[in-house]
Amino acid sequence: MESVRPEFVPDPSLSHEAMKALQRDIADAAVFDDDFDFDPAAVAVDSPVELLDDTQQRLTDDGPIVAGVDQAFLDDGDRALSAVVALQDGAIVDRTHAVVDTEIPYIPGLLSFREGGAILAALSNLTVEPDLLVVDGSGRIHFREAGLATHVGVTVDVPAIGVAKNLLCGTPVESIPDRMPAGERVPIAADADVTAESGTVIGHAVQTRQYESGSTSINPLSVSPGHRVCAATAADLVTQCTGGYKLPEPTRLADRAADRHKRECLDG
Repeated sequence: MESVRPEFVPDPSLSHEAMKALQRDIADAAVFDDDFDFDPAAVAVDSPVELLDDTQQRLTDDGPIVAGVDQAFLDDGDRALSAVVALQDGAIVDRTHAVVDTEIPYIPGLLSFREGGAILAALSNLTVEPDLLVVDGSGRIHFREAGLATHVGVTVDVPAIGVAKNLLCGTPVESIPDRMPAGERVPIAADADVTAESGTVIGHAVQTRQYESGSTSINPLSVSPGHRVCAATAADLVTQCTGGYKLPEPTRLADRAADRHKRECLDG
């Protein structure tokens, strides 16, 4: 998989103002509506998938290919390791990873310039063409509507969803309960911190899993469209991909793969 919009490839040498300007251009190029040719109902993982050593299935002619993307860091953050795990019909059909120098520190709102190079390098190593990317990071829930999932999705022009553990910006349209039941969601609307028109739904707080009882609770995920997916469909797809854990299976597997490759790098 190669970059379709090379002008959007993250360049960490840019000034912060130039990065922000590029993000605004990316948001203008992004499509926050459904624009894909697969059946959304076919994107489903009903149970956890095992990340076994070098085990993967052959491609079929059936379901869409969904690739999860997650990152880990080496050398106190000086290098980013991006892992990609591709699923089709609930089975792993490809996996890859790449390690790239980060060059810049973590800056809120400019994460894609720190991690995007590693993600694009890993995606370029895939032997399959994903129909959907599920990225650990924000999509449209971003100050300039161009989070990591949007930046990557637009650059490779593949439908993409951002799945973040914390809400970067925007305001829930209603109070999120302390213990929201699994399957529930609350829209996140643009506010004064977001370039979208105030009140625009830019994503959802999605409760993928919840404890059945007890005093503790599981926090919802912040799910937003990255590119060529609308906010409601992004929430639906993430819910359908949750095979018993909080994280959707594509990013959960990518997270495990990133940790595994990190250990290999440290041991090697």
